Amino acid sequence: MSEAPSALSGSRVLAIAPTPFFSDYGCHVRIFEEVSALQAHGVATTVATYPFGRDLPGLDVRRSRHIAGPREVSPGSSLHKFSMDVALAGCALRAARSTRPHLIHGHLHEGALLGWALARRRGIPLVFDFQGSLTAEMIDHGFLSEGSPAYWAFRSVERWVVDHADAIVTSTHHGAEFLSREFSCPEDRITVVPDGVNAHRFCPLWIEGGTVDQKEVACLRAQLGLPEGKPVVVYLGLLAEYQGITHLLRAAQTLVEGSVDVHFLIMGFPGEERYGILAERLGIGKNVTFTGAIPYERAGAYLSLGDVAVAPKLSLTEGNGKLVNYMAMGLPVVVFDSVVSREILGDLGIYAPRGDWSALAVEIAQALADLPTAQERGRALRAKAESEHSWESSISLLMGVYERALARHKAAGS
Repeated sequence: MSEAPSALSGSRVLAIAPTPFFSDYGCHVRIFEEVSALQAHGVATTVATYPFGRDLPGLDVRRSRHIAGPREVSPGSSLHKFSMDVALAGCALRAARSTRPHLIHGHLHEGALLGWALARRRGIPLVFDFQGSLTAEMIDHGFLSEGSPAYWAFRSVERWVVDHADAIVTSTHHGAEFLSREFSCPEDRITVVPDGVNAHRFCPLWIEGGTVDQKEVACLRAQLGLPEGKPVVVYLGLLAEYQGITHLLRAAQTLVEGSVDVHFLIMGFPGEERYGILAERLGIGKNVTFTGAIPYERAGAYLSLGDVAVAPKLSLTEGNGKLVNYMAMGLPVVVFDSVVSREILGDLGIYAPRGDWSALAVEIAQALADLPTAQERGRALRAKAESEHSWESSISLLMGVYERALARHKAAGS
């Protein structure tokens, strides 16, 4: 991304990321792309995060100290995260002392909660990056049961965070509507900053000038042992129940038992061993390849192996950033129907009723049976990704949020 002049050039931002940044999924990609783009616009951004994660060149990452407990944190809710967040608070405080930020950008509810205390201490504004309901995520991960005393306690925390941020950004209009409906958050405090995609990094083979070539993809196919001549359905993301992975395997079983000639390439973590065992029990082990974690830098090459992409996500409050990567790769996309999926894919998505793996299998089979038509959808999705989901346009929106938050804070203090 080329540098461009900005009214914020020379400003300093502290991003608080309560997660083992960088890991190759979801919110990490959003944080990485945001920070990279901000720096290209002259906004010096420091990321305070957990002691674990992958270091990426060109980013100023400050890691909290490791305390007793596991040396890794799985995605989602965990009791271990409470102690990790205590250590992260100290890390963020030290980072703020050394960088003297003009603004705090808190990712996820924990990042915004820690960010609020630090922002008030330093007299600077807080921007909250809302990426889904805290309590809904905890239910999705089996950490809470709806209506329990713990649920209402965390719901109160969720409301408090929403009420105390100076500005809120979210990746979808559905998320914005959720904030307004559930927490009566004023619309003028919410800005939709869509998940973007690097259309050069995620570029189909049929477009010249991308970062992926036929030779690399052929080598990957050989390394993974993918069968020649069979169409490949790809999934890239976290492996978890709320992502619909069991539903995906059930759909695969339906297709295999129906003599549909297809192979599934399921890429991601952390449940690859557990789901691999399930695939064997369902009798589809030979029809499914699990890769484990895929480096973000090589995601485009791996997705190039696919003929059709699938995203059977069941969560109703989170965004679905993998869809824009699928779109940029020019892949036809089969999804469970949801407000978020329709917001991103529009009429170009191929939809199955949410939670119905038999219907998911039918839609995949129809896409494979008429690949030329499905590929036309994919080409249209590529064009949609380029026109509606560039990081450049998303970062322009984010910088507008920063400018307004800083101006309001300055006016309130004058």
